[in-house]
Amino acid sequence: MAKQDTEVQEDEFEDSAESRVYELGFHLDPELPSEEVKKAYRAIRELVANKGTIVAEGEPQAVSLAYTISRQETTGRRDFDSAYFCWIVYETSAPSHAEVLSAANADKRIIRFIDVLTTKDAARHAVEIREFALKMPERAKEPEESIAAELDVALENTAV
Repeated sequence: MAKQDTEVQEDEFEDSAESRVYELGFHLDPELPSEEVKKAYRAIRELVANKGTIVAEGEPQAVSLAYTISRQETTGRRDFDSAYFCWIVYETSAPSHAEVLSAANADKRIIRFIDVLTTKDAARHAVEIREFALKMPERAKEPEESIAAELDVALENTAV
């Protein structure tokens, strides 16, 4: 019985015009020319802006993926180890949200996307943290040779 009640509540929201805040994060094909990457991002951004209000956003940035994403295409399987990552936080109604998801799913330039429910405050906080992180100086990394040399010295000085 409880499961049916939950489904009814979800169905009621699907038909309502009540606004909610969503975050759409998506990876664009890394082999796209830079102008096409900008076009793809702008197309999704314009759709989102027409369907609701943009709260925050992150323009495309080339990233290495933590794991390989594989996608079946008409020419065969394609593996992606990098992509252009973008995100948009927006406020909209459920019907408009469904249209945004449908458009993201249909866009072949998008290799993967996620859309989650969030809040305006969480989105603004994420932007502040990102800006703070960008201002931080990068830590100097020691070359691997230096670490290997230190390890060799430590091993030579150990007693067996």
